[in-house]
Amino acid sequence: MTFRAAVFAVLAALASPAGAGPEIDSHGGDLFIGGSGTARSLDAARDVFAGGASLTIDGEVAEDLHVSGFDVDVDARTHGDLYAAGGAVKIRAATGGDLSAAGFSLRTTPDAETGGNARMAGGTLTIEGPVRGALIATGGEIIMDAPVTGDVRLTGHTISFGDAAKIGGTLIYSAPSEIIIPPDVIDADRVTYRPLERMKMFDEAREAWKGREYPTLSGFMSLFAGFLLMLAFFVGLGAICLAFLPRQVAHLKLIADDRPGTTLLTGVVGLAILFGMVPVSAMTVIGLPLVPIVILTIIALWVLGYVLGTYAVAMRLAGAFGPGDAPERIGELGLLALTLTVAAVLNFIPVLGWVLNFGLVLFGIGAMASAVFERLIGPVGPVRDAALTPLPDENA
Repeated sequence: MTFRAAVFAVLAALASPAGAGPEIDSHGGDLFIGGSGTARSLDAARDVFAGGASLTIDGEVAEDLHVSGFDVDVDARTHGDLYAAGGAVKIRAATGGDLSAAGFSLRTTPDAETGGNARMAGGTLTIEGPVRGALIATGGEIIMDAPVTGDVRLTGHTISFGDAAKIGGTLIYSAPSEIIIPPDVIDADRVTYRPLERMKMFDEAREAWKGREYPTLSGFMSLFAGFLLMLAFFVGLGAICLAFLPRQVAHLKLIADDRPGTTLLTGVVGLAILFGMVPVSAMTVIGLPLVPIVILTIIALWVLGYVLGTYAVAMRLAGAFGPGDAPERIGELGLLALTLTVAAVLNFIPVLGWVLNFGLVLFGIGAMASAVFERLIGPVGPVRDAALTPLPDENA
């Protein structure tokens, strides 16, 4: 299985319409699963690649299992390595090789024994499945309630141990303060504590803003002028795309309209692929000079994705709450400018504002990634073809 085939498999899974049920395809002994629902009684002779909004995998996998989605439930015996990522991830069955999993909520049940090493990351980690190798876990809250044969490294804001916790090797843990580790978990002479400190950037920012006065009128005007320049740039970029690429923009908008959920998921994968190209290029002598080009490409696609995502949301809102007829080009640019302004104001809301603006980026990049994917393997899902829809005669 090549890296390109793996990427196409994940994109195919994410591009499947939500609620359509998992579709299973076989190629070269590997299974490709896309959509939401339960894939029951799998008997995979080789690797499995699966993705969907809410997906349950049941059965047996002879080699490696790769699964991603918002809600992931793995109840399949994996003889090779298991790679799982999602919003809520639960692993119920044994893994013969290594386990690599990440999620906002991640749990391994007592039946989910890992034969090799386990690497976990997330918001809340509940580790109940035994680990025969080493364990490394990073999260906001870590609850360890399982035996680990090898070494353990834990990094979290809160760390606790259950009755079943037992560490055969050494323990290195990082937390805001030292914690009391029960002696039946590990002997004290095999424990190393490393303080978990806040990132220096927060302390440096606090020091930099100490004693600062509120902005003066001239400072406010400078800030407002900068905002107007940025707004003009984004609206100008949108105007250029609508003038010279009207059909392509219309098709990307239809993709975002017809599959909003999977478009966001595809944006996550597309952005991950873009950022992954940087270390991949740097690892090769031939690709090393291309690193600056790759970085510039990421910046350009980030800006285009933000404008496209904002435009799609603006047109969707206009269709839902505005008049029945689609707005003219000038009206579209006006709505784009208004939505960009609202998005900029939302940035002043801590956390939520950044998440919403980042979602616009993922929305736009997801639409572009879906269009590229359709060119490579054909359309996936019931997206209308804007390229076949005649444009209105502007001279009429």
